[in-house]
Amino acid sequence: MSVARPAPPTEAEVEDVLRTVIDPELGADIMSLGMVPAVTVGDNGVVTIGIKLTIGGCPLRADIKKEVEHRVGLHPGVTDVRIDWGEMNAEERADVMSKARWNARENAPANAVPTNCQVIAIASGKGGVGKSSCTVNLATALAARGFTVGVLDADIWGFSVPRLLGMSDRMEAERIPGSDKPKIIPNRKRVGEGMLEVVSTGFLVEESTALMWRGLMLTKAVEQFLSDVAWGELDYLLIDMPPGTGDVQMGLARLLPRTSMVIVTTPAVAAQKVAQRAADMARRSFLPVVGVIENMSEFVCDHGEHYALFGSGGGAALAAEIDAPLLGQVPLETEVATGNDEGEPVALHGTGGAATVFREIAARIAEQVAPPIHVDEIDMAGCSARLLGAVEAAFGSSGV
Repeated sequence: MSVARPAPPTEAEVEDVLRTVIDPELGADIMSLGMVPAVTVGDNGVVTIGIKLTIGGCPLRADIKKEVEHRVGLHPGVTDVRIDWGEMNAEERADVMSKARWNARENAPANAVPTNCQVIAIASGKGGVGKSSCTVNLATALAARGFTVGVLDADIWGFSVPRLLGMSDRMEAERIPGSDKPKIIPNRKRVGEGMLEVVSTGFLVEESTALMWRGLMLTKAVEQFLSDVAWGELDYLLIDMPPGTGDVQMGLARLLPRTSMVIVTTPAVAAQKVAQRAADMARRSFLPVVGVIENMSEFVCDHGEHYALFGSGGGAALAAEIDAPLLGQVPLETEVATGNDEGEPVALHGTGGAATVFREIAARIAEQVAPPIHVDEIDMAGCSARLLGAVEAAFGSSGV
């Protein structure tokens, strides 16, 4: 007496199984990522699955193949699993990466940054544009307005925030109520009615020590600074980013997806073009760019003559290109350098044009660009849906 062979699965059933196959690099299932263009099931139980990889020589191909064959092959009606490999074109690859970044931000790990804190990353496309100087001056100016401002020095290799703020004490770890392990305590500095809470690798090693860390360690350090620090209640968290668009930038977009970004550039066209890459990285990571700062815009001599030493128009051109406001143009002044060297940011007590501009930018941030969030204003219901709507409005429903 012959035993009837189980019926093969439907194509829909195979697709449901494929939704359990996770691309180990992109962190989402291959169906939602759009990596499976076709599934066919023969009457003889042979299942043929089309899978497109981001690149033909993807090193994870063997892992995906093993998972697909194992999971689909568990169905009693499947006699064989065959994979028809393909490679994505540029448009398909961009769409997959956009979906992966969105999934990553939706599943961001928990951190110690308060929900009602305005998080602003100060970024640039290249080094040497004064990004760290802008960070500490804006943080100081915001604190002088009575806010509690966290400063995270995410430039792990090139940390300079401790010197710019005149702080050198080592950070310590303490066990705090409600925590199952010790937390890093930020170094604190009173500024008028406000407070700075500062975290930097510069508080852990000597200033002259070279940190020869690879990308994974850099991202892990930033993750620890977000999750293992007793930040307390913050109105703002300003993050001094390393230059460029590397591991730390991508890690921050995943770890703290509610971050807004301010791009710092100089007036030079070359710097503006490089800074545009930082803005593009933010857009692709669904981080809104809320403004542009043009630093070292011009030099004003004692006689009142203005000299555009580094060209002109870069900040305005960048702001127009990425559709973000130009928050301010900071002139080139020795008072800024002196304040940085002495650990007294010019925005606190300075009287020159740069100090005035920094205070004006801080006021604009606090009053227009990113006003403080009050706890009673937070409505968690539907946050993801509203955020998705905002992303679709900005980038179109197809993503980046």
